[in-house]
Amino acid sequence: MSEGPSNVGQVALVGLFVTALTTAQLTASKLLAIPLPSAIGELPLVGATIILPGAALAYALTFFASDCYSELYGRRPAQVMVNVGFAMNFVLLGLVWSTIAAPAANPEFAGEFANVLASGTNIVAGSLLAYLVSQNWDVIVFHGIRDLTDGAFLWLRNIVSTATSQAIDTVIFVGVAFYVAPTVLGIGQALPRNVLVGLIVGQYLLKLLIAIVDTPFVYAVVALLGDESTSSDDGWVAD
Repeated sequence: MSEGPSNVGQVALVGLFVTALTTAQLTASKLLAIPLPSAIGELPLVGATIILPGAALAYALTFFASDCYSELYGRRPAQVMVNVGFAMNFVLLGLVWSTIAAPAANPEFAGEFANVLASGTNIVAGSLLAYLVSQNWDVIVFHGIRDLTDGAFLWLRNIVSTATSQAIDTVIFVGVAFYVAPTVLGIGQALPRNVLVGLIVGQYLLKLLIAIVDTPFVYAVVALLGDESTSSDDGWVAD
């Protein structure tokens, strides 16, 4: 592997991916309530407020990073990054939970620490399964469109791959975390189906907006690093 600007960009994209992924895992259990502008009013199935996990923005950045990485370095390296990232989720959870279980000098603070960092079992199960399926789907669709268009229309493959993968991610995460796990595992209480639909629709609308907005930034990153990298399914970057 050559030593040059391409290596810096490659490491930066992996760093962004891992940082966003770690942040998403640690913030997933907090639900946010984002009020819609008064000009929009209420949306069908959603109402006047979008309810979504605190990890939504951080998780959206992982798709941005993986699309840039796919374009610059190829399908196989991108899938390696995605699947290694999935494995690192368990390292993160193991480190967090072992720290929570370790004896504490201040039991009162330890309780607060656990409440903040210990994501619920349902949230963890939903987020991990959603990640594994949606991130691999994103890479496959991105390169499928790239092959069909002979490398043209970066905007199209960025939006379509992210929009479809975010739809898969949202359905799996909400379905598993708030319905399947409580029903099958008996952990927590399953949400009513109308509430589940509202969660799915609201989250997806925001994620779709992010997918559209981040397209110019994908172009900027590819333009910045494109001359220093070789997109190839057989390696990381050219020697």
